[in-house]
Amino acid sequence: MSDEREQIKAIFSQSRPAASPVEAPPPADPEAGPERLVPPTEGPASARLRFPDLAAPAYEHPADAAAMAALRRVPGFDALLRRFVGAIGERRLRYLYLASAVRVSERQFRDVHRVFRESCEILDLQRTPELYVSQNPIVNAGAIGIDEPFVVLHSATLELYPPDELRFVIGHELGHILSEHVLYKTMLRLLLQIGLGRVGLPGLAILGVVAALKEWDRKSELSADRAGLLCLQDAEAADRVLMKMAGGPQIAQMDTAEFARQADEYERGGDLRDGALKLLNLLWLSHPFPVLRLAELRRYVASGAYDQVLRGEYTRRADLATARVVDDWKAGAQSYRDRMAESEDPLAAFLRDLGTGMSDVGAVLKEKWASIRGGGASPPPADETPPKAPRDDGET
Repeated sequence: MSDEREQIKAIFSQSRPAASPVEAPPPADPEAGPERLVPPTEGPASARLRFPDLAAPAYEHPADAAAMAALRRVPGFDALLRRFVGAIGERRLRYLYLASAVRVSERQFRDVHRVFRESCEILDLQRTPELYVSQNPIVNAGAIGIDEPFVVLHSATLELYPPDELRFVIGHELGHILSEHVLYKTMLRLLLQIGLGRVGLPGLAILGVVAALKEWDRKSELSADRAGLLCLQDAEAADRVLMKMAGGPQIAQMDTAEFARQADEYERGGDLRDGALKLLNLLWLSHPFPVLRLAELRRYVASGAYDQVLRGEYTRRADLATARVVDDWKAGAQSYRDRMAESEDPLAAFLRDLGTGMSDVGAVLKEKWASIRGGGASPPPADETPPKAPRDDGET
């Protein structure tokens, strides 16, 4: 592969775009609940639910939704970023894969094509992107482009996952498309290149922004996993997909329950130093580790939110016009608070205890101030400050 191609792919690596006008699934009634999708080559027993007018916030992780809502409300930001990214050569990338990969259709990779079409219908994508299979020994998949996106599956991914499990991988990529993550993921990767290439305060400032965006980037992957589950509609099979992502194809040699125990051990094990090391391991990754993704997906199912979507109680595209950004922010902040409160990671426990300790210090100071004022139980008035403490440099 040429250096030029590697450079282009590095810029767009793991970018996820908006939707493209290739093939459209049948129109859905926005007011309808989930419908049974009957595949043309399978019987009713294998039918999955379809979610008419599904909007991305229906499955997005709260922290992802909050960040996306804020970015979308910046006037002209999307348009400016689209123009900037378009200058890099989106059309050129499509021709690159048109020439070097196999485009999936009814005549090429028919089973993959069927799963892809069904997944687009399940998520009710308004436009269906193109799909390519690229010869590559590394298990991976991605969506590329913005105005006319397409999905690429590495050939090794097809070898690792049978068609049913492939639904999760395809649904994951389609979730990125539906959520329009690609604009901001592309911006992140460009900022990363700039930040790592600069020295001094401007570069450090950019790295601070990049670190925050990387945290969002990982949360966006959790959102995409939820979309993958909605396409697969089998939580146990989703566990297998993530386990094979970590351990390879020898499924007979692995056990999902034991793999889940690994996730539990990772999250709660070790001491404070180990918690800091785990944080450092994650810091520059674009994806959370497979055990963490499995744990998060299991929490999503256990919360009842997944079943809620299956029942038809989900956000529709028609609801987005009345959505409030502040609600997304509150949900995102609450998600972090809940996760911190529930986490058994030693670093999270330390920070939680530190917060409790600071509250205790505040209570002690309040009590001391009350005793200084003669035993009163009330805090000092707003316009009055406590007396200054003596300096310990010999002066009073």
